[in-house]
Amino acid sequence: MKILLVYPQCPDSFWSFKYALKFTPRKALNLPLGLLTVAAMLPKEWEKKAVDMNTTRLTDEDIKWADYVFISAMIAQRKSTKDVISRCQKLNTKIVTGGPLFTTGHEVFDFSGIDHVILNEAEITLPRFLRDLEKGHPQHIYRTDEHADITQTPVPLWSLVDLNHYASIPIQYSRGCPYDCEFCDIIILDGHKPRTKTRVQMLAELDAVYSTGYRGSIFIVDDNFIGNKNKLKTDILPALIQWMKGKDYPFTFLTEASINLADDEELMQLMSDAGFNKVFVGIESPNEESLVECNKFINKNRDLVASVKRLQNYGFEVMGGF
Repeated sequence: MKILLVYPQCPDSFWSFKYALKFTPRKALNLPLGLLTVAAMLPKEWEKKAVDMNTTRLTDEDIKWADYVFISAMIAQRKSTKDVISRCQKLNTKIVTGGPLFTTGHEVFDFSGIDHVILNEAEITLPRFLRDLEKGHPQHIYRTDEHADITQTPVPLWSLVDLNHYASIPIQYSRGCPYDCEFCDIIILDGHKPRTKTRVQMLAELDAVYSTGYRGSIFIVDDNFIGNKNKLKTDILPALIQWMKGKDYPFTFLTEASINLADDEELMQLMSDAGFNKVFVGIESPNEESLVECNKFINKNRDLVASVKRLQNYGFEVMGGF
């Protein structure tokens, strides 16, 4: 089987940083982590190619080469995704889709003509598709109400792309968030209970990136990295500190966290020692009524400016979301 994995173009948005990238030698902000993780779940004997349309042109020859085109996308990539689907249809190449665009929007958006839609978390639904495909009767849609055990998630197939095309390399440590902000779809996708990878998994993923020769920024893409503070402080961060020291600090780390990170000096110090120098924080609004309206209760009854300054005092560049 020949599989082409396609990541559609990101429009000018939070996800592209198109104009800022002109000041760097990089072509895109982040590589398609979900797609490369899915690639690692496919049978090893299958041939695989990846085209990130934010760094590489998708050609008709690429599409015609493939038995199946796998497309993973976010809602922001809807327009480009429709274009890719149309091109595959014209060339009679079968299409398999997944990712947040389809999981949260497949019933609202018109994606007719797709052969197979893999919804929710691929650790659960993709193996079902692969088993049915092997038996010769794959279904149109695969979905689940369950959440995956991400301790079984494989190391992404980094070899399918050139890591040096990217401003930062994304790695996932956890899924799920304990909070209930009304504007966020993370709890719809991943649930309220943070699920985490093991220390062994995290170090294996860092080893895999390190072995490619890449040196630079690593983006731990969890929507709230500190959802399980105790595990971070007693297990993950001490191991990460030792790994970074042993490799002579090849990476810097950025991540996303809730503002209550500023309340935990031990956690801030450990993150700083491990090489974290940037953190994205959802400030949302300085207006208390607005915070109540959108269920951002974690930000209430605090001096947001003072909290940001505490984070800065531990060496973090704070990127505020509003």
